[in-house]
Amino acid sequence: MSAKHFLNDPTHTVLSSLRSVTLTNPSVILDEPNKILYRHPSSISTPEKNVSVVCGGGSGHEPGFAAYVGQGLLTACVAGTIFASPSAQQIRTCLLQRLPANSPGTLVIATNYTGDVLNFGMGVEKARAIGKKVAMVIVGDDVGVGRAKGGKVGRRGISGAALVVKICGALAEEGATLEECARVGRLVVDNLVSVAASLSRVHVPGRSIEEAKEEEERLGLGVVEVGMGVHNEPGCEKIKTDLPGLVKTMLAQMLDLDDEDRAYVKVEKSDETVLLFNNFGGVSNLEMGAIVTEVVTQLGKSYDLKPLRIVVGTYFGSLNGPGFGITILRLTDTGLGPGKSMLELFDASAEATGWPAPIKKEAWEKKYNPVEETIKADKTKTQPSNLRVNPTELKTVLESALKDLVAAEADVTRFDTIVGDGDCGVGLKRGADGVLQMLQQTNITDDLMILLPKIVQAIEDTMDGTSGALYAIFLNSLVHTLRGQDPSSPKPVTPQIWAKALKQSMEALERYTPAKPGDRTLMDSLCPFVEKLEETGDVKLAAEAAKEGAEKTKGMKASLGRTVYVGGEGWQEVPDPGAHGLSIFLSGLANTL
Repeated sequence: MSAKHFLNDPTHTVLSSLRSVTLTNPSVILDEPNKILYRHPSSISTPEKNVSVVCGGGSGHEPGFAAYVGQGLLTACVAGTIFASPSAQQIRTCLLQRLPANSPGTLVIATNYTGDVLNFGMGVEKARAIGKKVAMVIVGDDVGVGRAKGGKVGRRGISGAALVVKICGALAEEGATLEECARVGRLVVDNLVSVAASLSRVHVPGRSIEEAKEEEERLGLGVVEVGMGVHNEPGCEKIKTDLPGLVKTMLAQMLDLDDEDRAYVKVEKSDETVLLFNNFGGVSNLEMGAIVTEVVTQLGKSYDLKPLRIVVGTYFGSLNGPGFGITILRLTDTGLGPGKSMLELFDASAEATGWPAPIKKEAWEKKYNPVEETIKADKTKTQPSNLRVNPTELKTVLESALKDLVAAEADVTRFDTIVGDGDCGVGLKRGADGVLQMLQQTNITDDLMILLPKIVQAIEDTMDGTSGALYAIFLNSLVHTLRGQDPSSPKPVTPQIWAKALKQSMEALERYTPAKPGDRTLMDSLCPFVEKLEETGDVKLAAEAAKEGAEKTKGMKASLGRTVYVGGEGWQEVPDPGAHGLSIFLSGLANTL
C-alpha cells in the first residue's frame, strides 16, 4: 500500500477530479456544491424521446462513474466523497433539477452497497412523490462473497456495473421506454458474474500513513487477496500462488456450477459472452496484458468459452489499487428485436471520456484467414575463411569468460539500479546465456569465420536495449573487418589481426554513437582494451587496461545514456555498469588464455 500522493486533501482532490471531466468533455457541466456532473441540455438532441440515465457513488472509482457522463452512457452522475455514497439531497437535486424536464423518465443505477442503495433509494422516492417517473436498478455482480456470507445483503456491485451502464445508456439513446430500460438493466445484472483480486488495499488520501504500515503486515509479500472489494473490503481468502493458480481460483468461483455458494449464473460452453477486465488502477498495462492472456487461455481450455468481445481497462477503479477484476456477461435475449440485443447495445457508439474507444464490431465479426507465422530460415551460407583458431581452446576461453559475466549479473544490476534503469545486468546475462547455449549446440571447427557469425546471431537474438544494439553493431563490423584480413592460405589469427579488426570495428561503432572514453559508458573499457592490444599484442595487459578504465568511471559524470538524468547520490561510488560488465568478460578471456 502506497501512502504517497500528489494531493493529500481529499476534498480538493475530488472536486479537482470532477472539474477535469468538464475540461476534457465540453458538453458536460459540473454542479460543484452538489458534486453532480450532467450533460449540457444542448448536447441532447431529442430529450423528449430519451430516458435519462443516472448513476453515481463514492469517488475513488474513476472513471466510474463521473467520466461516463456523455452521449450513449449517462445523462448525469452524482459523486460522494472518497469511498462514501453521495447524500440523498445531492441525488434529489440531480433528479429534480439537473435532467431534461421533458424526459420520458429516469433510470437510476446504483451499486449494491448499503449507503448507495439507501441514499439513491431515498432520492428516487422523493422524485416519485412529486410525480416523476423513476425506476431503479441495483447492481450486484460479485461472487467473491458467496450466498452464505452475503446473506440478505446479496452480491456486492463491482466492475459489472460498467456493463450495466453501457447497455442501459445505449438503450436509452435508442429511444426505449423507461420500463424497457429498467427490465434490460435487471436482465444484465442477472447474467453477470465478477470477482476481483488484489495484492494490497489502498491508502486513501488524507488518512494516517499508519494504515499503510499495517497493510504491509496484514498482506505479506507474495500473498494475494481473492474477492477484494473496491472500497478496501477484505476478500474471501488470502492465498500464495502464481498467476495461473490465481486465475484458476477466480474462474472457478465464477463458473463452477457445483459451488452452491457461488453459482449465481449458469454459463455453459454454448453461451455467447462478453469478457471485461477491470484494472483497479495500479496494475501496469504490461501485467494486465499478461493477465488477459492467462484468463482467455484458461477460459478456452477449462471451460470451452470463447467470448465474443474482450475489453480491458480501468472501468470501476479503486484509487491506485494493485488489483484487477474479471467480469463475464452471458448474452441473453432482450426481447426488443433487431438493434437492441445486448451485444448490439454493448457495441453501440458512446462519447464519454471514461469509456475507451472499442474495437469496432466489424473487426470482431470478420473472418480472418490464417497467415504464415513461420519465420523463414536465413539461407545465406556462411563463407569459409582461412583464419584459423584452436577450436577446443576457443570454446574453453569463451565459456569461462561468459560464465564470469553471468556470475557478475547481480553486481551489474545493482550498479545499474543506482545509475540507470536496472536492466544492464539482465541484458548482458541474456546475451551470455544465449552464446553459451549456442556453443553447446554447435560443432566448432578451426575456422573462426564459421563460428563468429553464430555468436553475433546469438547476441542479436537474446540481447535488446541499448547494449544489445551496440554489441550487435560492433560484432557485425568485427566479422566484416576480419574477413578483410582473410589470408590466401590457412593461417592462425594473431593478436595483431585481432587488434586491427577490433580497432576498425570500434571506428565503425563510433559512426552510430558519440560515446568516447570519459563519457561513462562501455567505451571506457572497450577503447583502452583495443588500444593496449594494438600497442602490445598482449591480451592480459589489454584486459587490465579495460579493468582500469571501468574503475575510473567511478565518480565520472556521465555525458550519455540514462545516467545523465539520474540525480541524487550513489553514482559516485559505483562504476558504469556497461563498462564493468565488459571488463569482467575481457578479464575472463585473459585469465583463461
